[in-house]
This record gives sequence, C-alpha cells and structure tokens, in this order.
Amino acid sequence: MRLPKRELGKSGLLLSLLGLGTVKLGRDRGVKYPSGFEIPDDRAAANLLALARERGVNLIDTAPAYGASEERLGALLKGQRQHWLICTKVGEEFDNGVSTYHFAPEQVRFSVERSLKRLGTDRLDIVLVHSNGDDERIIRELGTLEALNELKRQGKIRATGMSTKTVEGGLLAARQSDCVMVTWNLQYDNELPVIDYCRDHGVGVLIKKALASGHAALNDTPEPVLASFRMLFGHPGVTSAVVGTINPAHLEANIDACLKAIAEG
Repeated sequence: MRLPKRELGKSGLLLSLLGLGTVKLGRDRGVKYPSGFEIPDDRAAANLLALARERGVNLIDTAPAYGASEERLGALLKGQRQHWLICTKVGEEFDNGVSTYHFAPEQVRFSVERSLKRLGTDRLDIVLVHSNGDDERIIRELGTLEALNELKRQGKIRATGMSTKTVEGGLLAARQSDCVMVTWNLQYDNELPVIDYCRDHGVGVLIKKALASGHAALNDTPEPVLASFRMLFGHPGVTSAVVGTINPAHLEANIDACLKAIAEG
C-alpha cells in the first residue's frame, strides 16, 4: 500500500505523511544517531529513492548543512523531478565538521540560488529557515522570513517556513509563513502548542525527530515506531513527519507502521 497525503496548510501542496530525510546521503559527521553508518553509493541511494516513490513518499527533506545531499539529489532525481516535493533550508552551513549560521537577507538569496543550481530545478517546493535556536531574534530582527517570502513572490519558492526550536519562535513563524517544522516524539512534546495553533489557523506542520533520531526504538513503549505514528497522525494539525533512513528495510517498516497507525485511527 501507498502512503496517503495531507495538504500543507493552505499552500496547495499535497505531502505524503512520511517524508524522507536525506542527511545520511551527504554527511556522516556531527550527527546524533545511536549507531554509525556509511554514506551510501549512488546505486544504493537510487534504489532507496525508487522504493520510497513506489510506496507513495513524495517529500524529500534536504539542506545545505547536509553535506553533499543537495548535489547528490540533483543528479539522482534527474528526469523524475515532477514526482517529488523538495524541502530544503537556508541559514546553516556545515564545513569541515563545523556548523555556522547566516541569516541576513543577502545570504538567504545566495543560498536559495545555490540550492536551485545544486538540485537542478527552477523552483523549490518548500524552503525553511534552519534555526540555531535564536528563533525570536531571527524572526523579529534579521528579515530572514521576509527574504524567503519575497523569493516566493518571485516564483522561486512555493512555500516558506522555519524549522524552529522554541514555542515562541514556532508561533511567530506560523504567523508569517506557510508552515513550520517542529520537534515532537514520545520523549518530547514541548512544542505541541505550536501544532495546535497551526491546526487552528491553517498552517502546515512538518515534524522533525519524530523517532527521536533513531532513539525511539530504545524507548520502553511497546512498538515505539507504531506508537509514535499513532500520536503524530492522530493530531489533525500534523501534515507530514520527516524520517531519515538509508536502510530500505527500515523505510518499509516505517511506512507499514504509518499505514497501520492511520488504519487504526
């Protein structure tokens, strides 16, 4: 069976309930997973994307901070761009094992143009601000979201938003953009007020760390992946949960658990 879709707020974009996170396609340093991994070669990556597409996944999540992820996706998705919705980000760079942050409007414009080139496309479906945790200052003082929204008006972006780290930041971002990306999992629900607000105001919600970066399996809850998806997709404010994996068996298991959670709901 294939994954169903939900609309991202009022954007008109229909996203699969699960999105594929692709940090592991481009970066293996400075990541917080319970075990190590090797970046897959092009054949393995192409097979993973083909499986995801076959099972109904249409959302791919990437970022400049994910190492070579954008460039690799540009090559891997050549000839099939129309089948995917790509979410990328601005604000965070990752070089030589270190993250740096740049939120000025001119950097936003540079980053978007670079992502368009790397991904081999003339329009990005979703672009999020990749917050460093200083959400309120980024939104209130730096003009970062305004710069993204101007690029949307120019037709280079279809939907804008912010990957936030605070409740107040999430609420502020929701008032100025099409969607927010927040953390919600079995161990952490602090940002639930943001999801409630978005539900009530027609703003899309993307969930990050839905399986606690692979640590959900370490939870004492029976069937933690299934329990996670029951919780997430039982909330009508949630559009899609981004789960990163390079393991085809894990991808299939996640999709099956999501479908079971929906069927039970």
